[in-house]
Amino acid sequence: MNYKFKTKPYKHQLDALKASWDKENFAYFMEMGTGKSKVLLDNAAILYDKGQINGLLLIAPKGVYKNWYDQEVPVHLPDHIQKKMVLWKSSDKSKKQKQILNTLFEPGVDFHILIMNVEAFSSGDGAAFAYKFLSCHKSMIAIDESTTIKTPTSNRTKNILALRNHCKYRRILTGSPVTKSPLDLFSQCAFLDPWLLGHDSYWTFRSRYAKMRKIEVNGRRVEIVTGYMNLGELSDKIKPFSKRILKEDCLDLPEKTYVKHYVELTAEQKKVYTQMKKEAIAFLDGKMQSSVTVMTQLMRLHQITCGHFTADDGTIKDLPCSRLAELMNILENVDGKTIIWSHYTHDVKRIITEIKKVYGEDSVVDYFGETDTDARSANIKKFQNDDNCRFFVGTTHTGGYGITLTAGSNMIYFSNGYDLEKRQQSEARIDRIGQTKKMTYIDIMTQDTIDERIVKALRNKVDIANTIMDEDFREWI
Repeated sequence: MNYKFKTKPYKHQLDALKASWDKENFAYFMEMGTGKSKVLLDNAAILYDKGQINGLLLIAPKGVYKNWYDQEVPVHLPDHIQKKMVLWKSSDKSKKQKQILNTLFEPGVDFHILIMNVEAFSSGDGAAFAYKFLSCHKSMIAIDESTTIKTPTSNRTKNILALRNHCKYRRILTGSPVTKSPLDLFSQCAFLDPWLLGHDSYWTFRSRYAKMRKIEVNGRRVEIVTGYMNLGELSDKIKPFSKRILKEDCLDLPEKTYVKHYVELTAEQKKVYTQMKKEAIAFLDGKMQSSVTVMTQLMRLHQITCGHFTADDGTIKDLPCSRLAELMNILENVDGKTIIWSHYTHDVKRIITEIKKVYGEDSVVDYFGETDTDARSANIKKFQNDDNCRFFVGTTHTGGYGITLTAGSNMIYFSNGYDLEKRQQSEARIDRIGQTKKMTYIDIMTQDTIDERIVKALRNKVDIANTIMDEDFREWI
């Protein structure tokens, strides 16, 4: 190819691109951290250069769709391509935002890129605008973390599948195409082409690959899945239109990859956060939260972004928050064992409760201040040796030093503390002798808050305590 890359591809990325670039339908089943975003953007750029497309609709979960706008497209799309790129904002109905959206329909030879969050397709407005965009351009649609459309009966799945006939090229991207059962594949592949798997009906597909049994529930008979069959056949059907890449297969991949996932403040969080930011005091359900020092104000703001409110009387109230939901979405899309750190004990307990609900009692162990001393060694041993135990949840204050967790290669920071040493030490729990896999570190951050500044400071190895005590503290909040 005569295509000029803006960023040099790794061999596995080049292999994926060669396998896919001219295909109308393709699935990048590439594990998190292997760079599937770059492959997709290079693919779209090649087709644009060849005159095959002039529009790209990118659909991604809320936690990562802003990354495409801020990071992925600016970093990887070649500079010779003149683009008009717009980020969809469901809650922004302003005249200014409408003017920005309308730039996507101005005449010219620019590459038009619309980036939308998958949640926007749960209602009609997002789907209608996407249809208008596709009607005006020769387009590719790409769905990042495509397991978000695995449920055939959901509104967003139906609305997105309805768009497939309005573009020539379709791509899906995910590291874990099967998160709960092989049936997860149907809607993802049906978006590409309903006949790729040989069945255009979910129920026909299910009868071919799932073992069913009828049971009685509340006086009526329902069918439940009891097992699966013909999986070798299913695997063979997927191979012609997909590329599976695991971190362990990428010899040229960096040892460490850092990823950001963004969440937004809910309306209630924003209200309490704004109060604390402006007045160093906030109220919720009659409870008061105040701060008398800069350090305390910083901590209060950070707690609010994490989704809880600690009142002056010591009581803790949970705030409506999308952070935990984003964590669970990440867990659904990573393979292998995972370590999760939270700065606050309250959040450790919430995380463990949610994981047990979804993955079972034996799927997780804890390691924080309230973990019994005798249980700590047993929990490490269980995480390292028990295949049923996928998650290790703790605080960096307790678990960030001296222990070995090399059974895991994924590390998620639900929230960060303010201590650079604890961050560095906690990262090293998987980066030790015995680690044989590439490591991925994921930070969950709340947009436009102190949260982002803390992570930026940690990444830049800044002394946070000194920084926030400086004259520029107000700039932080």
